[in-house]
Amino acid sequence: MAALDLYVRPDEHCASLTRDYFILQRRKGHRYSVDDLLVAWAATTSEPSHARVLDLGCGIGSVLLMVGWALPDANLVGIEAQQESIALAHRNLELNEQQGRATVVHGDLRDSELLDRLGTFDLVTGTPPYFDPLRATPCSDAQRAAAKFELRGGIEHYALAAARTLAPEGRFVVCSTATPAQRGCDAIRAAGLFVRSRRSVLPGPARPAFLELIVAGRRPCEPFIEPPLVLREADGRRSPEHARIRERFGVPASEW
Repeated sequence: MAALDLYVRPDEHCASLTRDYFILQRRKGHRYSVDDLLVAWAATTSEPSHARVLDLGCGIGSVLLMVGWALPDANLVGIEAQQESIALAHRNLELNEQQGRATVVHGDLRDSELLDRLGTFDLVTGTPPYFDPLRATPCSDAQRAAAKFELRGGIEHYALAAARTLAPEGRFVVCSTATPAQRGCDAIRAAGLFVRSRRSVLPGPARPAFLELIVAGRRPCEPFIEPPLVLREADGRRSPEHARIRERFGVPASEW
């Protein structure tokens, strides 16, 4: 890939992702979000092995890069259906000099033959879209719309893909919309996996949860309900736990 591809284009923005990783993203397109941060954090603090990592619907590579930063010995694979996002993901891997251990595959995570060719993984991650295109009008930008709206399916398809690719002792880490409350867990159980832990994410105190973080595996177990994660204090400042999550990726609280 030509070095010129790593320059920030007029319609792009280069954002800090970790202490020393950066991400190129379109100003009016799909941009990395708190969903990506939380899934990467939950994934890299889960057990057991993280030798092979698969990110489903990897988009522009944000989760893949954050997981790779925290797990420097892991081999990384991403699946992404949108050509525009794939192009950005490749540039972001090269920008952060990760192309030697990371691969992004152009394909649909609902493609069982593709998944079978990829093999099994110790860690599978996903940040599915969760807006219903029948209840709201998708954004006019195709790349952004596909990342937010369930145009190719939602958590149910991600869970099925994880069930097909997860190693026997592996972990599937995913986020799901908090409404309806059981949707994410129901999707995981329907795929034949077992919920190990779940945690509600609230934007602020006394506000309803908007997201749920779920860790699943192949072994039957009793789900552990973790205390809610509150992202911001009443005055709008990021919560101490939110700051600690960013510190996991080398960004000190003083830089918030």
